Amino acid sequence: MAAVLVVGLALVGGALILVALLGSVLTDQVCQDARDRAAQLAVAGGGSSSSTSEIVQVTDRSGRLVGGGTPLASPGSQCVSVEPPGHGEDFVFAAAKASSGDEVVVGRPLVDVLDSTRFVRRVLVIGVPLMMLVVGAVTWVVTGRMLAPVTAIRREVDEISATELHRRVPATRRDEIGRLGATMNRMLDRLQTTHEAQQRFVSDAAHELRSPIATIRQHAEVAAAHPERTTPEELAETVLAEDVRMQQLVDDLLLLASSGEQPAVLPHTPVDLDDLLITEARRLRSATGLAVVTSGVSGGQVLGDESALTRMIRNLTGNAARHARSEIRLGLAEAGDTVVLTVADDGPGIPPSERARVFDRFVRLDGARGRETGGAGLGLAIVAEIVRRHRGTVTIAGTSTLTVRLPSAAPS
Repeated sequence: MAAVLVVGLALVGGALILVALLGSVLTDQVCQDARDRAAQLAVAGGGSSSSTSEIVQVTDRSGRLVGGGTPLASPGSQCVSVEPPGHGEDFVFAAAKASSGDEVVVGRPLVDVLDSTRFVRRVLVIGVPLMMLVVGAVTWVVTGRMLAPVTAIRREVDEISATELHRRVPATRRDEIGRLGATMNRMLDRLQTTHEAQQRFVSDAAHELRSPIATIRQHAEVAAAHPERTTPEELAETVLAEDVRMQQLVDDLLLLASSGEQPAVLPHTPVDLDDLLITEARRLRSATGLAVVTSGVSGGQVLGDESALTRMIRNLTGNAARHARSEIRLGLAEAGDTVVLTVADDGPGIPPSERARVFDRFVRLDGARGRETGGAGLGLAIVAEIVRRHRGTVTIAGTSTLTVRLPSAAPS
């Protein structure tokens, strides 16, 4: 509607300018005709009589009208428009000097000019509104057809709810609207993927938390129903163990949940990974009966969060300790601008078909292992997140070697 109004105002303004220019051009043409006729009569000696389509007057040097009477106009060098007495219309007068010194004045009527401008004005009075209607109708139809796909996209998106993220908007066109639909579909793909991941995360988290809660409740109910079958110390030990396990699971969940928020600003503190590996090796030797080989550990320093890197190493070694038969091998070396950390064990290894998902959340490859021995399946997911935050990569080499590559603190 606004576009039609703007076009209408432009048409009205153009019509007014057209009428004014037409009148001016036709009047100038009549003026030129009168000037040419006066010059012709001046050369001929000024002899001519007036008629309905032309008025001719000759004035002498003193300005008196030859033959008597009153001069109708004194145009001089310019044309003037005057309505002579006895005529119901304007005339344009022009003058020319004769060789005798007399001045010949010729007047031509403006009736044709007025008729032409009136005709054009009538045509525009009728034509401009009709043109506005045509422009409005065409604009309505064309705009409607152009915006129909956008309207379809808007309606489809408006109807998509959280339970219908599988729906997609039409994107078959090869123009900007088609590209808009394709962009909307890619956005819906990301929303669907994120929504499904959140649903799986909440479901898995609830399932993992149910186990320690159920264990605590079971022991509490047995202690309440049969006090003679358990002691307060045994009950307290069970509750404390499950509470620690639940606390660790909650901490892991909070760490992974924070990875979806804005990127954390890591401290640029130099961290000696070799010191962290040696410390972790001592802990493993005292806590397990496994042989921990550190002969492959050399110097390696990175920039980052020491506590997060310590947790990364502990999760890697903890995963190796659960699978190793008798030995864990730790390695650290610098390769150009990268520090390479490796953790290997002599266990059964990771099948090639499972390597793509071992870093996903709540993944346990050995279905026979329970939560007490296998954990919640968050250890390697946390490793991958910590490595990502430190702008590094983690991969699986061979069948049972996890390799972490981090930027060196002192690049060459």
